[in-house]
Amino acid sequence: VLLDRTVFYAESGGQVGDAGHMQTDSGKVEILDCRKSGEHHLHIGRVLSGEIKPNQQALAVVDANVRQATALNHSATHLMHAALQLVLGEHVNQKGSLVNSERLRFDFSHNEAVTPEQIRQIEHIVNREILRNSSVDTAVMSMDDAKAKGAMALFGEKYGDKVRVLSMGGDFSVELCGGTHVARTGDIGLLRISGESSVAAGVRRIEAVTGEQAVALCDELQDSI
Repeated sequence: VLLDRTVFYAESGGQVGDAGHMQTDSGKVEILDCRKSGEHHLHIGRVLSGEIKPNQQALAVVDANVRQATALNHSATHLMHAALQLVLGEHVNQKGSLVNSERLRFDFSHNEAVTPEQIRQIEHIVNREILRNSSVDTAVMSMDDAKAKGAMALFGEKYGDKVRVLSMGGDFSVELCGGTHVARTGDIGLLRISGESSVAAGVRRIEAVTGEQAVALCDELQDSI
């Protein structure tokens, strides 16, 4: 379904598209995904009842719980990127990511496995920033101003003359990003790293969970003792 304007976030920068539903006078659609196609947002889903016709007015509603859970993971990804650079070195650059409501996955440049001690250190740094509960601030500025501010660009993204800069913990994390995020770092609740592996030569992958998923992982680890 195409709309003239939308509240749905389309898949971009590693973050999956929003889910929810859309209602018109003649039908209802469950929206399972939203993707970009040129200047358009494609709302992809299945008809629950009736039919959707051209030129109708539609009420589009995002699943707030799914978006919030995704936002927790996306904001945590930014904090983890900064923590990886602090622990492993400034050579760490993002090589890819996946952020959804269940987990986050972050691929980065590094030539050796991340040790358990380093993983624990990365977790502590991220959770310290979460406990600080600092504001998550956004500003739209020119690319030159963003570079002067020290903003990191995301791998594989194309940027225009004006960019959105997201800052967390003051200057702890400053990145170019158009995704959805928490209002304060404390909203993330907790981060636990669930896995670390090799993706390709010189590229490692870290997977993690936040919020309720992180609490569930803690329960599983406790039960295994």
